[in-house]
Amino acid sequence: MWKRAIKLSTKTHPGPVVHLSDSPKDEGKLLIGFESGTIVQWDLRLKKADFRIYYDEAIHSVSWHHEGKQFMCSHSDGSLSIWNLRNTTKPFQVTFPHGKIQKDGRKESCKPILKVEYKTSRNSEPFVIFSGGLSYDKAGRRPTLTIMHGKAITVLEMDYPIVEFMALCETPYNNEVQEPYAVVVLLEKDLIVVDLTQSNFPVFENPYPMDIHESPVTCTAYFADCPPDIIPILYSIGVKHKKTGYSQKEWPVGGGTWTLGSHTYPEIIITGHADGSIKFWDASAITLQMLYKLKTSKAFMKPKPSEGRAADLVEDDPFAIQMVSWCPQSRIFCVVGISAHIILYRFSKYDANTQIVSLEVRLQCEAEDVISPSENENNPCFTESGSHSPQPHHQHAASPGSGTTEGNKDSNPCLKVKDRMVRVPPGYQAELVIQLLWADGEPPQQITSLDINSAYGLLAFGNCNGLAVVDYLQKTILLCMSTLDLYGAADPYQRLTRSPRRNRQSTSGLTELSDNQQSIDTDRSKSPTSGYASRRAMLQQLHGVAMYSHDEHHATAPYCWSERAAATESRENSFSRSRSSSVSSIDRDTKEAVTTLQFGESYARKSDTLPTPCLWVGTSLGMVLLIPMSIPTDNEERMEEPVTIGPSGTVLTLKGSVLRISFLDCMGALIQSPYEVWRDLNAHEDPDRMRRRKLIHISPSSSQHTCGEGHLAVVCSEKQAKVFLMPSQSCLFVHNITESSFVLRADVVSVCNSVCLACFCANGHVMTLSLPSLRPLLDVNYLPLADMRIARTFCFTHGGQALYLSSPTEIQRITYSQEMCDNLQEMLGELFTPIETPEAQNRGFLKGFFGGNSHNFDREELFGEAAAGKGSRSLAQHIPGQAGMEGMKVAACGVVGDLARARIALDERGQRLGELEERTALMMTSAETFSKHAHEVMLKCKDKKWYQL
Repeated sequence: MWKRAIKLSTKTHPGPVVHLSDSPKDEGKLLIGFESGTIVQWDLRLKKADFRIYYDEAIHSVSWHHEGKQFMCSHSDGSLSIWNLRNTTKPFQVTFPHGKIQKDGRKESCKPILKVEYKTSRNSEPFVIFSGGLSYDKAGRRPTLTIMHGKAITVLEMDYPIVEFMALCETPYNNEVQEPYAVVVLLEKDLIVVDLTQSNFPVFENPYPMDIHESPVTCTAYFADCPPDIIPILYSIGVKHKKTGYSQKEWPVGGGTWTLGSHTYPEIIITGHADGSIKFWDASAITLQMLYKLKTSKAFMKPKPSEGRAADLVEDDPFAIQMVSWCPQSRIFCVVGISAHIILYRFSKYDANTQIVSLEVRLQCEAEDVISPSENENNPCFTESGSHSPQPHHQHAASPGSGTTEGNKDSNPCLKVKDRMVRVPPGYQAELVIQLLWADGEPPQQITSLDINSAYGLLAFGNCNGLAVVDYLQKTILLCMSTLDLYGAADPYQRLTRSPRRNRQSTSGLTELSDNQQSIDTDRSKSPTSGYASRRAMLQQLHGVAMYSHDEHHATAPYCWSERAAATESRENSFSRSRSSSVSSIDRDTKEAVTTLQFGESYARKSDTLPTPCLWVGTSLGMVLLIPMSIPTDNEERMEEPVTIGPSGTVLTLKGSVLRISFLDCMGALIQSPYEVWRDLNAHEDPDRMRRRKLIHISPSSSQHTCGEGHLAVVCSEKQAKVFLMPSQSCLFVHNITESSFVLRADVVSVCNSVCLACFCANGHVMTLSLPSLRPLLDVNYLPLADMRIARTFCFTHGGQALYLSSPTEIQRITYSQEMCDNLQEMLGELFTPIETPEAQNRGFLKGFFGGNSHNFDREELFGEAAAGKGSRSLAQHIPGQAGMEGMKVAACGVVGDLARARIALDERGQRLGELEERTALMMTSAETFSKHAHEVMLKCKDKKWYQL
């Protein structure tokens, strides 16, 4: 490798070097720019400066003209100077692109121009592209990129600070006409490309997902092996919703290839964001591709700052997404927001005029629904199953137009739904909005669990106060009960009556939840037990409520109650806010929250002989409640005979808060929940046919023939997992997952034609258990839980895959399947692909002779091996040696040895030449003898026929 160092004097060249480039005209010459304003052209052959330029303003960048006669500099005062090599005493031209003349005749001061590129065009004026240079007259201006083309000046504002930009040209050679066609701009959080071939300079549509963090990600969902038609239809709808004004040309940046591998199936990632937007991503390939974007805020009216409830409750992100539930088969989509609201969407390929139906639910526990964590620990024991009569419950629902005055917050929701007919585009269209109401001067508790079933037409959700079930087909509330009423006649825990509620404002109990691990460590240090208080703080951050777990109720160590579970951090890392002021250190009370819900065909009682639609309810105290339902399948039957639902009294127990419920048949195969086949309600053809629902029921008894009736229920909590046999409700297998930590996320997934239970623990361990035997298969200390972002966004899916948000801008996808690991090598692509370098333009003789453009050649370019080929050995070749007296002394010291070695080599060469000469003479004699014998044979056979030979 050729290297050469240039040592410049600090007296004549003060300041650091800010620019270094070679001249497009003269090879072997460098143009060096210094921050102090000095410009030097350095000759590498002569090792001296051709010229030096001293300018008053600091230099930031230099750009050459392609002919090498002039160059342009950008300066710290917002000016651009053009220099001609014929006269380097002063600049040829100085301009202030954004400097205006003020009334007093002086130019206003401008910001520095950090970089400039001077590109020529064959059929138009040259392009001058630079960043910065705006005036200081306005504070808080966004970063800009300026394009000067002739007399036109276009300023492009950027969303993020500019890191670097580069013009894309038709030729890579600096000594030719550049012909720029695009500008690549690298921002701090984005990458854009500007089209220079159009006068309005539009931006190219980026085919890569650079805006996953356009709004902070608050939740994620991962779906593998989706229906094959869902990705194309989402993409076709999403294309229509994309922004207009993009360039019609293809993305100009190329390079790199990737493959899909041998195992390909549709995968979709759903991300919920702080601004209330939802994004669907195609994750089937090695890269992400955004399919469709949904804005949930369009279902509501914009909150006014002057409104009392908006000022008290709605902060920066009133529409932030907490959780999502999606049925790919029926395309029903449900969203839970931070303001205790739920939105149900249906998918349609047609636009429509619709009015969103609003349901208001009052889900507030009474005074006797509070559990005491102290004094009496002798709770009544009860069996895992029981038959108790359900207690009467009260349903509170308000019509869309109901409400009270603005001064009274009670019976009001946090947001206001649009009450007029709206035009909705194709895609997901809002059909129903469910909102929890204020009660007793307190805001509603956040929703902690959600499940939806398209075959039943039901939606269930719960929080720390109770459970509600909604019939979204009839737009009615079927069930609204406190958690205590779900047990029926028996209450497994002692409830203490607390003091009457005070009319506290919501700001008194607001808890800003953070991703900072420091707050978790602080809470852990307060507890003398092994992490019980830290788990409560983490669960509060995950679910947005203060929950009381089964282990904490039976612990004998003193409790440490804290009003705030985490310290306040930046808005980008804080999305889950607890708006509960009913749980505080003064009241010393806790509530049993509904942590998971699951619809399915099951047996609600031991005496049941056939499976019926049931709702399984898991709570934070480790209780699993079964609620049977009677559901008419047809819409007309529902109008005459509504859905009936009520507690059965069956209770199953586990250790720790319940996280996941799933069903298996007796052969260990996963039972899929029944669903409705998607139908477009806005389709114009055959409206009667579209009213009929096509349901797919997978009954546990119909999926097996040799094992008899019944099915298996897999229930996982934060401490252990159990497998129950239904309808006998007997526990077949039990496994304590962890003792020192607790499970944050658990899912029943299919891996390699089998089913297993995948768990992610708070200590960073990823564990898998076989089903139904619950034998440990994998336990890997994968990821230490550094912040709450990982715990909030971690999710499993089928195929042995999982994902989480590793940073505010990155989604990390992992696999724990060996089959997927083997296929991963096939899916990896190539970053660099070889391409042919375009040939330089041919320089004609007349153009070079009469063009006036001199071109210097050196000896190597004219007579070197690259141009003239390799020379003969008989020609002398110049070999540069060591220069200076020191080199001559070193060479003279070894000349005698070199001569001796050369003489020996000559003797050996002469001996070898003699041997070669003798062998050559012997070969010539043999050749002559062979020629003589061949001639004699020819004469002998000359006159004979062919058959005489």
